[in-house]
Amino acid sequence: MRLFVALDLPADVKDRLAAMAGGIPGVRWIPPSNYHLTLRFIGEVPGYMAEEVDLALAGIRAKPFELRLGGIGTYEKGGKVLSIHAVAERTPGLAHLQTKIETALQRAGLPPERRKFQPHVTLARTDGAPLAKLAGFLQAHNLFRSEPVMVEHFVLFSSRLGKEQAVYTPEVEYALAA
Repeated sequence: MRLFVALDLPADVKDRLAAMAGGIPGVRWIPPSNYHLTLRFIGEVPGYMAEEVDLALAGIRAKPFELRLGGIGTYEKGGKVLSIHAVAERTPGLAHLQTKIETALQRAGLPPERRKFQPHVTLARTDGAPLAKLAGFLQAHNLFRSEPVMVEHFVLFSSRLGKEQAVYTPEVEYALAA
């Protein structure tokens, strides 16, 4: 199974993000149903390890917190823009939950995540889109802000690579409690 841990987003936030999509040739927009904020990518694991992951995540205790999205950014590599994303505000609650998840998964036997946690929601893959169009999009949408959303659970998703896009399936939802 190919797994990741994420926050699902409410429909109204997904709708606001989706309303920005379009207007840049050569960009593959992520379908709104796939919008999420990844807390930890796990990758391919055998069935027994998926059970260990579930047990580790089920033991996490963290309080609900508010999530806000604010601003639009890009990820680049070698001078090429790879993706467009909405930036998530790094709050103490979000950082605490992500740290708890990372610690639990390492205790379950997964190797540590090598990348620094950068909370975001991917909106598009840019595959060689014209830089002027990308700059225009960023300028037009950089003031994007979502209303605060109360996060009361996190989700273990499975991911199946499809022809056009990945298919994400929520496998288990874990409640946050005060």
